[in-house]
Amino acid sequence: MMAEQLSFPLPRKTSYAPEDFYPGLASAVAREMLADPGAWPRGKLILLGPERSGKTHLLRIWAEQQGGAMMAVNALSARARTPIAIDNASDVAGNREAETRLFHLHNNLAAAGLPLLLAARHPPQRWGIGLPDLASRLEAAATATIEPPDDGTLRAILLKLMADRQLNPAPNLAAYIEKRMARTYLEAERIVSRLDALSLSERREITTKLAGRILDDTATPIDTSASYPLGRKDE
Repeated sequence: MMAEQLSFPLPRKTSYAPEDFYPGLASAVAREMLADPGAWPRGKLILLGPERSGKTHLLRIWAEQQGGAMMAVNALSARARTPIAIDNASDVAGNREAETRLFHLHNNLAAAGLPLLLAARHPPQRWGIGLPDLASRLEAAATATIEPPDDGTLRAILLKLMADRQLNPAPNLAAYIEKRMARTYLEAERIVSRLDALSLSERREITTKLAGRILDDTATPIDTSASYPLGRKDE
């Protein structure tokens, strides 16, 4: 008897290449502002957007195009000689050391005439910054917002999420899902993750029939932890 074939999840590799960011209407104004840091008031900008809306992707593109660097909240340094982008910037709130480092980084970049780009889900007034001088500087920053997804953006995101997971969906699957799903970035991530997990567990091709099961019965739990986590809490 032939041994039962085992199935293993393919590795997930998220692409942050500029050509893999869909230039849809939802991000049009934000992308226009990111392209001209010389026009930012006081040389700083805060990119706002819902969870999983592509903020990380845009920050990485911006940092590369500006010859700058990404700096993590847990590794902030006041010493910087290039433009700096900070993802999940609201995570500094409540951490006195991180707030102080961001304060000095902000001031040093401003003195050097270098731009500072931060990303978060909400405006800084809602972060709960404890350092008054930092709070006042962040609240004075200009903001650019990624809006809820339009049809083209949502469809493109579904295709990218599938490509990141090395999935081979049936033709027109993204269009089928896009017309029936809740219209949020996070829901797109959840649906593709559930599709991947269900396809793997049942060894089925990813078709509209499989997607229909998920869309019609979203309350049915599917363990996605063994295949692909949602990744960072924000992107």
